Amino acid sequence: MVDLAPGLLLISDPFLKDPNFMRTVILLCEHQPEGSFGFVLNRPYEQVVGELISDLEGTNIPLFYGGPVQVDTVHFLHKRPDLLEGGFEVVDGIYWGGDFEEVVQLIKNGTLKNSDIRFYIGYSGWGEGQLENELKEKSWITREGTKQLIFHKQADMIWKDALKDLGGEYSQMTNYPIDPQLN
Repeated sequence: MVDLAPGLLLISDPFLKDPNFMRTVILLCEHQPEGSFGFVLNRPYEQVVGELISDLEGTNIPLFYGGPVQVDTVHFLHKRPDLLEGGFEVVDGIYWGGDFEEVVQLIKNGTLKNSDIRFYIGYSGWGEGQLENELKEKSWITREGTKQLIFHKQADMIWKDALKDLGGEYSQMTNYPIDPQLN
């Protein structure tokens, strides 16, 4: 069994039919015996940050759908611990959270660039033992997260690239149809 810990990527199995997680990659940010949570990395949201957060009105920073839990909340990952204090290092050089007021000021004054931060509406969560069961059922393929995948310039390529990097049979999975019965 894989060691569940922050920084692990959960890559949905090519045949996973759950509409919330079909062909997604989730960055696991926390794992405790009582549950786990993370963010879907490759599902752009239909609005930008400036349309939802009044303090950032007019900013055109993309927003991503982090998952189906608490979709009335906004979270962020960033690569600038030198500018933002209070974040938790999830994987080497990638931090979750920090002082939101500081984020707003750094964006407004141009110090924090779009390429330094990713915003997520909602999150993905699992109760006690739920994620472990999904791994046993082979719903997820796991690998370590990297800056290149987490802050990928093309969100729609994250799922394919995460699998291709694993090589072998995983590379072939990128060409599988969503429903093999339709093939």
